[in-house]
Amino acid sequence: MRRRYNPYTLPPWLRQCRAICSQLAIPFCLFQGIRTLFFPTTFDVILLAVFILLAVALYLEWI
Repeated sequence: MRRRYNPYTLPPWLRQCRAICSQLAIPFCLFQGIRTLFFPTTFDVILLAVFILLAVALYLEWI
């Protein structure tokens, strides 16, 4: 059976790293979205998709 994810069982340094990443995820997505509008390369689109997936995963507490 799968164990439930509990963020309080993580080490303090990892919880702080996760908190910092969750605070910076949305600004990175916005910056990358604006950059993708002006310079739409394949790399920019893929990077924007990765940032959006990371932001959603942090928001929904998947990671």
